[in-house]
Amino acid sequence: MSAARSEPLARQALAFVLAGGRGSRLLELTDRRAKPAVYFGGKSRIIDFALSNAVNSGIRRIAVATQYKAHSLIRHLQTGWNFFRPERNESFDILPASQRVSENMWYVGTADAVYQNIDIIESHACQFIVVLAGDHIYKMDYEVMLRQHVESGADVTVGCLEMPRAESSGFGIMHIDENGWIQEFLEKPKDPPPMPGKPDVSLASMGIYVFNAKFLFDELKRDAADPNSNHDFGKDIIPYLVKHGRAIAHQFSTSCVRSGSDPRAYWRDAGTVDAYWAANIDLTDVVPELDLFDRAWPIWSYAEITPPAKFVHDEESRRGQAVSSLVSGGCIISGASLRRSLLFTGVRINSYANVENAVIMPYVTVGRGARLKNVVIDRGVEIPEGLVVGEDPAFDAQRFRTTEQGISLITQPMLDRLNT
Repeated sequence: MSAARSEPLARQALAFVLAGGRGSRLLELTDRRAKPAVYFGGKSRIIDFALSNAVNSGIRRIAVATQYKAHSLIRHLQTGWNFFRPERNESFDILPASQRVSENMWYVGTADAVYQNIDIIESHACQFIVVLAGDHIYKMDYEVMLRQHVESGADVTVGCLEMPRAESSGFGIMHIDENGWIQEFLEKPKDPPPMPGKPDVSLASMGIYVFNAKFLFDELKRDAADPNSNHDFGKDIIPYLVKHGRAIAHQFSTSCVRSGSDPRAYWRDAGTVDAYWAANIDLTDVVPELDLFDRAWPIWSYAEITPPAKFVHDEESRRGQAVSSLVSGGCIISGASLRRSLLFTGVRINSYANVENAVIMPYVTVGRGARLKNVVIDRGVEIPEGLVVGEDPAFDAQRFRTTEQGISLITQPMLDRLNT
């Protein structure tokens, strides 16, 4: 196949999104939802980034494998991603773990999640499979990666991200030659190998893979028959192909979608409470690295119908105002002060409250006179009048989940315990 053909390769691809993980490092934020379903950026869920990248890249056939506490995620997918039309050769399959292979087997690994659904994927007759992690925040044109895959003749193309060598030991690291061919795949090495010509930089796997469909199906069947396998892409499939096949690295810097002339390549895991808080708060910067206002590469999501945000009262010490903040629809800032914070849909902050450096999920109510700083507040929480968080770290840690960086995670059960 020539990469110069008029039809984009994405039209021949299916995106398979792995969205079954809990994300346990997010602590109570994933008690009721999988990590891909965690709210992000005011209106979105984390999974919306991988899905939006697929749609914006031209991929119109998508499958999402779910497993851990999937109801919230499935409901979001059904309401926000129901615009695909079979008559236009489009499809959107939600694939919960349903013991399709064996009555005692759920998805036991990322590769197994694809293997158990081979018959469904085959029915779409796609030429390429783009395997995506559903729990990262970034913008990427997968068409660029598909073109490299075809032009190189690789068995698998692995999406990779440059990161400081000192910070990369928690990732799968690629040891490549000067042409980008992967010589070795190391899972969370203590001493990560550097990139050629870049002694302080390592190349980490993004959990994004491109395969020719038939080749992938054959590899998955081979792996499924191996009793010693974990049936996982990172642990088994990719290392096997590095050793026995042709695996090439695709560098994220060549396909990331940047904001205007900004040279930075944005990618976030947001896998801890600190990282999650920081990634959201960063959006309040004057020119944030992640541009949510980019109409050329929009982040699609469930667009809830809400009235505009409302700011009321204009008296000294009781003025509805927000500075350096993002405030979503349906919010009411009633005689309260908001600074460097991000509010999701339907939040109400009552009079005399002061909120700073806060990430507040949908339909939270903040009571009168509360003072909240450096917090993440879960959906639907009712903050009592006069509650003070963020001024006494030791006291906060006794009541809430407080991180090493001083961010307090607040859920309703935590507040309920204060009253018992």
